[in-house]
Amino acid sequence: MGDDSEWIKLPIDQKCEHKVWKARLNGYEEALKLFQKIGDEKSPEWGKYLGLIKKFVTDSNAVAQLKGLEAALAFIENAHVAGKTAGEVVSGVVTKVFNQPKARAKELGTDICLMYIEIEKAEVVQDELLKGLDNKNPKIVVSCIETLRKALSEFGSKIITLKPIVKILSKQFESREKAVRDEVKLLAVEIYKWIRDALRPPLQNITSVQLKELEEEWVKLPSSPPKQTRFLRSQQDLKAKFEQQQAHAGDQSDGEDEEETVAAVDPYELLEAVEILSKMPKDFYDKIEAKKWQERKEALEAVEALTKNPKLENGDYGDLVRALKKVVGKDANVMLVTVAAKCLAALASGLRKKFGTYAGQVVPTVLEKFKEKKPQVVQALQEAIDAIFLTTTLQNLSEDILAVMDNKNPSIKQQASLFLARSFRHCTQATLPKSVLKPFCAALVKQVNDSAPEVRDAAFEALGTAMKVVGEKAVNPFLSDLDKLKLDKIKESADKVELAGGKKGAGGGGGEKKPAAKAPPPAEAPTKSSAPPRKTQTGAASKSSAGPSKKGKPTCAVAGKTKKTPESREFTETELSVEVCEERAAGVLPASCVQLLDSANWKERLASMEEFQRAVETMDKVEMPCQALVRMLAKKPGWKETNFQVMQMKLHIVALVAQRGQFSKTSASVVLDGLVDKVGDIKCGGKAKEGLTAIGEACSLPWTAEQVVSMAFAQKNPKNQAETLNWLANAMKEFGFAGINVKGFINNVKTALGATNPAVRTSAITLLGVMYLYMGAPLRMFFEDEKPALLSQIDAEFEKMQGQSPPAPIRFTKKSGAVEEGDEGEEPEEDGGGGGGGGGGQDIMDLLPRTDIGDKITSDLVSKIGDKNWKIRKEGLDEAAAIISEAKFITANIGDLPMALKGRLGDSNKILVQQALTLLQQLSTAMGPGLKQHVKALGIPIVTVLGDSKPNVRAAAMTTLQAWVEQTGMKEWLEGEDLSEELKKENPFLRQELLGWLAEKLPTLRTVPGDLMLCVPHLYACLEDRNGDVRKKAQDALPTFMMHLGYDKMEKAAGKLKSASKDQVLAMLEKARAVMPAKPAAPAKTGGGKGSAEPSRAASASRQPASEDFVDNKPDVKKVRGGVAGKKGAAGKKPAAKSQKDDEDRSGPIFILIANAKEQRIKDEKQLKILKWNFTTPRDEYLEQLKTQMSTCFAKWLQDELFHFDFQRHVKAIGVMIERLESESDATIGCLDLILKWFTLRFFDTNTTVLMKVLEYLKLLFAMLNRENYHLTEYEANSFVPYLILKVGEPKDVVRKDVRAILTMLCKVYPASKVFPFLMDGTKSKNSKQRAECLEELGCLIEGYGMNVCQPTPAKSLKEIAVHIGDRDTSVRNAALNTVVAVYNVCGDQVYKLIGNLSEKDMSMLEERIKRSAKKTIAAPAKPSATERSQKEHPTNPNATFLRKPLQDDPNKLKLMYRTYRIQARQNAQHSESSHPSIPKEFQLDLDMIEMDQNRVCELPDLVQHKLDELLEPIMIPEPKMRAISPHFDDLHNSTSSTINFVISQVASGDINNSIQALAQIDEVLRQEDKAEVMSGHIDQFLIATFMQLRLIYSTHMADDRLDKRDIIKLYSCIIGNMLSLFSMESLAREASMGVLKDLMHGLITLMLDARVEDIEDGQQVIRSVNMLVTRVLEKSDQTNVISALLVLLQDSLVTTAPTMFSELIMKCLWRIIRFLPETIDSINLDRILLDVHNFMKVCPKEKLKQLKGDVPHRTLKTLLHTLCKLKGAEILDHLSMIENRNESELEAHLRRVVKHSGNLSGLKSDRGNEKTGLRTEDRMSKAKVSDILSEIFKKIGSKENAKEGLTELYEYKQKYSDADLKPYLKNTSQFFQSYVERGLRMIESEREGKARTQTSAVIPQHGVDFSLSSNNEEVKPAVYYERLKILRQRQGLENTSRGVGGSEDEPQQRPPISSLLSSKPSVASSTDMLHSKLSQLKESRELYQQEHNAHSHSPTHAHTRSASPAANLDDLKKRLERIKSKRQ
Repeated sequence: MGDDSEWIKLPIDQKCEHKVWKARLNGYEEALKLFQKIGDEKSPEWGKYLGLIKKFVTDSNAVAQLKGLEAALAFIENAHVAGKTAGEVVSGVVTKVFNQPKARAKELGTDICLMYIEIEKAEVVQDELLKGLDNKNPKIVVSCIETLRKALSEFGSKIITLKPIVKILSKQFESREKAVRDEVKLLAVEIYKWIRDALRPPLQNITSVQLKELEEEWVKLPSSPPKQTRFLRSQQDLKAKFEQQQAHAGDQSDGEDEEETVAAVDPYELLEAVEILSKMPKDFYDKIEAKKWQERKEALEAVEALTKNPKLENGDYGDLVRALKKVVGKDANVMLVTVAAKCLAALASGLRKKFGTYAGQVVPTVLEKFKEKKPQVVQALQEAIDAIFLTTTLQNLSEDILAVMDNKNPSIKQQASLFLARSFRHCTQATLPKSVLKPFCAALVKQVNDSAPEVRDAAFEALGTAMKVVGEKAVNPFLSDLDKLKLDKIKESADKVELAGGKKGAGGGGGEKKPAAKAPPPAEAPTKSSAPPRKTQTGAASKSSAGPSKKGKPTCAVAGKTKKTPESREFTETELSVEVCEERAAGVLPASCVQLLDSANWKERLASMEEFQRAVETMDKVEMPCQALVRMLAKKPGWKETNFQVMQMKLHIVALVAQRGQFSKTSASVVLDGLVDKVGDIKCGGKAKEGLTAIGEACSLPWTAEQVVSMAFAQKNPKNQAETLNWLANAMKEFGFAGINVKGFINNVKTALGATNPAVRTSAITLLGVMYLYMGAPLRMFFEDEKPALLSQIDAEFEKMQGQSPPAPIRFTKKSGAVEEGDEGEEPEEDGGGGGGGGGGQDIMDLLPRTDIGDKITSDLVSKIGDKNWKIRKEGLDEAAAIISEAKFITANIGDLPMALKGRLGDSNKILVQQALTLLQQLSTAMGPGLKQHVKALGIPIVTVLGDSKPNVRAAAMTTLQAWVEQTGMKEWLEGEDLSEELKKENPFLRQELLGWLAEKLPTLRTVPGDLMLCVPHLYACLEDRNGDVRKKAQDALPTFMMHLGYDKMEKAAGKLKSASKDQVLAMLEKARAVMPAKPAAPAKTGGGKGSAEPSRAASASRQPASEDFVDNKPDVKKVRGGVAGKKGAAGKKPAAKSQKDDEDRSGPIFILIANAKEQRIKDEKQLKILKWNFTTPRDEYLEQLKTQMSTCFAKWLQDELFHFDFQRHVKAIGVMIERLESESDATIGCLDLILKWFTLRFFDTNTTVLMKVLEYLKLLFAMLNRENYHLTEYEANSFVPYLILKVGEPKDVVRKDVRAILTMLCKVYPASKVFPFLMDGTKSKNSKQRAECLEELGCLIEGYGMNVCQPTPAKSLKEIAVHIGDRDTSVRNAALNTVVAVYNVCGDQVYKLIGNLSEKDMSMLEERIKRSAKKTIAAPAKPSATERSQKEHPTNPNATFLRKPLQDDPNKLKLMYRTYRIQARQNAQHSESSHPSIPKEFQLDLDMIEMDQNRVCELPDLVQHKLDELLEPIMIPEPKMRAISPHFDDLHNSTSSTINFVISQVASGDINNSIQALAQIDEVLRQEDKAEVMSGHIDQFLIATFMQLRLIYSTHMADDRLDKRDIIKLYSCIIGNMLSLFSMESLAREASMGVLKDLMHGLITLMLDARVEDIEDGQQVIRSVNMLVTRVLEKSDQTNVISALLVLLQDSLVTTAPTMFSELIMKCLWRIIRFLPETIDSINLDRILLDVHNFMKVCPKEKLKQLKGDVPHRTLKTLLHTLCKLKGAEILDHLSMIENRNESELEAHLRRVVKHSGNLSGLKSDRGNEKTGLRTEDRMSKAKVSDILSEIFKKIGSKENAKEGLTELYEYKQKYSDADLKPYLKNTSQFFQSYVERGLRMIESEREGKARTQTSAVIPQHGVDFSLSSNNEEVKPAVYYERLKILRQRQGLENTSRGVGGSEDEPQQRPPISSLLSSKPSVASSTDMLHSKLSQLKESRELYQQEHNAHSHSPTHAHTRSASPAANLDDLKKRLERIKSKRQ
């Protein structure tokens, strides 16, 4: 036992490693106890055992090993870090535990494996167990299989990946060991439970006996799917759910859920791919061409056997497919055709998506072959084409299918239709958009009428299937021509259809419910269907999003109807004979008129025309025989009329008839010739054009234009031709471009361009300019052949049009009925033109005449291109290029050219590779959108070329790739595995280029195919590539991948990596997450094709960020030719365009503003997700981090320049940044942190040129920030200021000077007190220059901003500064001394206390310096000049220096004035001697000024800074000695006003404390009712400041983690408190204007919905207060304004995508207001409310409201209108005066209905009323007049000039109507105004009764004191001063209003009778006596007031006890008033 003592005392971990087994056993036992005892899974204790766990399980002693296994299991279960040990421990278990004889050991081993799976390590465990199957020991194999089975049984197939397990089954079934075979059989049964029949194909190869045994076992299994019974740590919610279900004896519903997932396993995925190309017979290609059919059969059968493999390895099957296709198409032996078709089918199902490349080549051949009648051939072909369909999309095959739909052979048509029917079953609404369906439906509708019954039936089936998939509404528009019988048959077919996946017509139901193609697909449609459909759908989407302005597109249902109705609705008539016409005309025209029509005398003809015109003007539209009338006009002399007056009348009448009658195309044909003939006539041309326009309105512009242009060019008259083109250009602008058939007159335009007459050419070019507005760059393609001179003219015209958006149409084709705009808007939509320029672009691509060059691509040409001799290959390529350029525009059919070209892309001769690339570029321009179907065959090989070693070849490949993507969009490229296969190749060039390309393209896409996920593993591999550039590109691409796939998927994918790589990748993912770009918004539609129907086109264009790119909405298209992103680029001019493109790339914005990106970066740095910007010299990782962060918000080219190794590029880049500083100020601020960080890197460069440029930019930048009132955040300052301060010590003077200038500017955008610590740090530098400069700067700061800047405390800072007085360097010593002197100047001798103990020498130096400085200051002139004085007043307190901006700033503008006053805020006096504080002058009059000069207008007195910072000290606000009188108050009011302006401006301050103080001051004023009137006139300004502060809190403060949330709550409380005070005073509340109320309500509701506030302590309380405040605002505000505000807000919230809760709260407010209406109706301006409702209904028509989820908005509006109607009755219809063109208003119609409905009731009431008094009716009529009269009178009283006259009129009016109620008019005015009116009326009364003196000149005829009296040098009456004093009293609460603070009850007696007050010349004595008595009252009330306030001194708003005693103050005031008075007399 002795040797035990060695180890018994060792710590546990050492025992576990001991060489003695007993020691280890003991160690394991103790470890087990310890592991069960540690409560914290993250305890550091676990870390000690990380390396030991493997030894626990692999212990060589069996007894110890058992204990070790138990301990290991406990460790894995409880330790957070256990996952790290998974690989080694499971490997140990497999090799050392599973071979143990003890069952307990194996059991523990299995438990350990399962526990690892539970802690999310399933993949590692599975890999180790599968490796164990290769072990030679069968025991181990059995245990591994058993563990896998248990894992699957417990965790289920979602967690245990079945594919690798299924792979090994067949091998294990062949094992020699029975135990293994039995165990694997059990495993197979377990797997079968989870995936059912998907397991059969992989087990095809096992012996039949085994298979039979399995089948027997499988049959016994229950049919219900199994369930997961054990859960991962991350699945605890599922676990709880499962346990709950177990408790309830299992619930059925979950089973269904699970079933979905079970069925989702695709057997194909479980199979191993087989490589067959190498196994093909060597002589296959020879045999397949053999003459004997038997040989061909042999070859095919060999291939058939190979293709039967269910999953094939990807490879180049091009040759094989071509050979099989040839057999199908050309072989005469039908048996071989059948075999070949079977091979194709097998290839397609074995390769799946990878076969898509070849689909386009094979399908046409298969379709053609359907002419065969033999059933087995047809069946084989059907199987082949169905299998092929699954490898591609219907859209890619559409052209081929449509091509055979009108084949002569009925079998082909039938089979094509049946194929479509089968294909549709696999589609969904999203994959079968309108654009794809439309052409198919058109073809099928033709077939429905076919003579062959089998063709008809097939067509019915296809249409029925389509209807089932997308719903009736989507298909019906295409079936407009079918009769009911056929429609019923289609519906019948639809009912029979079973869709793929056994779902009974998902679309059928869905389609019924939703407006078919509008509502559901836009979200995902673009992903499924590339460009053309994207047009229609984004069109639809953006239309709905563009909101109010888009008229009449209620729902798709209308869309459906409108498509078929225009034709049926168009008015048609037959041609009438001349006799009939004469007869009809005679019926409506006066007889004389008809007779004189052809008179020889022109005057008679003229008279006849005049009668004709009168008759037409009075005729009824329905009765007007248009054709007859126009034929009468054409009657001899008709259009040959020689007299121009008669002719003008004639043309005018044509226009009238077209406008007023039902004018048909037949009638138009009668007159058009004549009109066109006169278009060029100087005198009649104008009228002729009017006629043409009218016909355009009647018969549609597209038709008219085509007719007119062809007629004009059939003549020879050049004047007519020119004017016709001019008319057309103008008409296009007026009508818009919808429906215009460009092809119709493009040839005539070409003729015009070649005309000899210059006017015709000019007109043609002008017309092209207008067309260009709508069609964009592709229009030029029609004119590529023109002469260069002409082309340059056309280009110049296009250049002029660039950047303009097409005007909104102002004319529309007349249609009967109300669906007008609906049609107009819908038609082009149906044509697939889509909106916007993009739509236009697409349209024009369809218009181009395309040539089919399929026949020219002969087999000779193809073999030439593939020849062994490179020269012949080159010849072949040249020939192909020649064919394409000759054809110019080609169809998608190019025969076998793709395969031939693909071979050349891999040519060993690089010249040929480049030539092939050039050819492919040419092909892309020529083929246009048809290129899509060649992406897989030809596009992917282009990508492969990106891996070429030669840069010029790579560049060419990239150019070609971009050209292709421009035509095809990105979707085709990202679908399938091709791209991921490319990325998989370990070629650094390929990876670099491809990732760069993806990083550029992905951010511009809104959605991507799911296949992008396949690229992720390769992307991760690239992140660790050995090539640095590949790594860089991969990092750049990471955020763009994440933007589409999401962080979670990417993180999950990273889980499969090795642990070392995984950590690295996860770190990069975190970084990428921070800079992930936002997905682009749905493209707003701008400019172009569709414009006609939407007046808001121009508006939407200007809304788009890059409005000049209006040709195409795809953000990734670079601008071609001067900025218009031609969707198709400049045809054939690609290379030339390229170089231009490079330059013009740079014209886009250089910074991209990404919402909240900066906040996210701040957050990340806080959470240490990224490196903190803090270094002595910048290291690479900082550079990389900055690059990554910049990549999302800097233009790529700019970033390349900024990080270029050549400094000149830096200079160039800074130059550009300087240019764009103003234009991109917002984006600059958005990226400010990154810009500043980049500049800090430049501070470490040694190049002076760069440094000077940097400083130049920084100066401009800070000036801009100052102008924009921007405040640097701490984050920005910390990463910039310390590095700027390094440069203060630069040896070059110029640099130092600039840096000092920047530091000065810095203090304007960042508090000086925060700059101070940075400078203090700078004084610790080793560089003496830097120390000296920093000390100088500190001195300047203290001089400029007082001692407050010294942070953390003045004493601490000064001690540090004083240390430098003893520095070795003279300049540093001097600087330190100067700084201390600056402190002395501010706070006197106190400086000695602050600097602490100095050495004697230093102290003597300091004293000497202070003495010298004192002398200097005495010598300086002591008296500031008057101008200086007005700007800078020095109060008694020396450190309260208060700089004031000169007075040019209009104080009433709330220009976020906190910047203006920022300096004051920093200068809070810290050391004011409390015994003698200065008298704050905020609310004082500057009487000095009055004393000095009576002729001067008073200067605005300066404000003295409060000690705003000490919030906690009680502040006493100086009582405002005033009462705001009214807008016309004089200068005296001005001083008050400016003070209030200042305080209000502080409310919006970015500094929370400043804001709280300002609010406290305002609250003090608002809480005292007698003083609150001061705020009158400032309410809007105050509310604006308030909601700006609310916005600031919402967007900035709440997001700022550094701020204490309690401060924010405090700020919210202050704001809400203020508002509650304000809105409890009705007079003030009513001053709030509509716009301000709207913004305020918006801010408050946003606050109520802010979830972040709820989460803060006391947040709930804030939200309750806001609730209360909102009700107060609704009650007290001006009701008109508040209703208007709410309506506008509701409208905005419905139009934008505001959260539904937001709209609901607005509606709740409206309902509340509606409840008040009976009381408030009289005070409401109904006209304005109804105008707002009208606008609301215009923007959100009924249809649109009904489309919303709930109908509450609609109900709310109805209730409002009903309530108003109920209260007002029919009278409400008189209140529509503000609505223009009322007849079109939906509102008027609605009101009439409501009034009519309630008419009977109101009628009875009014009758009864009339009986009561006869006068009442007259009264009611004049009620409106009364209100007008009173408004006029009050206007006069309010103006200076007419106040007296107004008062007299009011007096007379009151005499006349004694019961007139003036309350409503006085309610909204100030108290002073009311008392003034009252006084005036009494005055007039006493005058009239002769009681008063006659002179009334002393009455002040306005709302205040008129200083102009004194300036006119008249004698000033003492009454003026009395009046002033009265104002002072009034403000002190001494006025005898009911609101006074003190003794208001006994005040009325104090008031002298009005007559005595207003006597014209009261003696001086009486006035002085009065003054004395008032002053004594004033004094008492002041004392009383002060006592009251001292009682409340705990409130945080009071500081500053008054300076001198109130008595002294009043005496002073008394003396001054005396002085003024004696002077003025």
